[in-house]
Amino acid sequence: MPIAYTAHATSTGGRDGRGKTNDGKLDLALSLPTEMGGDNKGTNPEQLFAVGYSACYLGAIKFVAGKENVTIGPDAAVTAHVGVGPREDGGGFGLEVAIDVSLPGIDKAKAEDIAAKAHVVCPYSHATKGNIKVTTNIV
Repeated sequence: MPIAYTAHATSTGGRDGRGKTNDGKLDLALSLPTEMGGDNKGTNPEQLFAVGYSACYLGAIKFVAGKENVTIGPDAAVTAHVGVGPREDGGGFGLEVAIDVSLPGIDKAKAEDIAAKAHVVCPYSHATKGNIKVTTNIV
């Protein structure tokens, strides 16, 4: 696969540390959420994953819609809900994702069709396929 872009980020201190990109555009404190025993004074990896997945998936929706000559309005939105918790096998932690897709002005059947096709295009969806539970809701 020819790589078009590579992001570079370094974290120190784990979930109670700091994360930053090599270009300085992102530099933030990391902390555990209170639900996991932390002080919630920084962001956490699940929030970062949710932002990345939702942005990428909306981009994939726009790509698919463009191929089908469907206009996606500026008020379209994707919200990713990323949950983390202990796996049932007791071997560590796992993730689950629920994605809410809002495509105002597009009928539900067409929105569902575009959303399904976007999962094929989106690299986050491709990476998670078969690895974690991902559900998609048209809202």
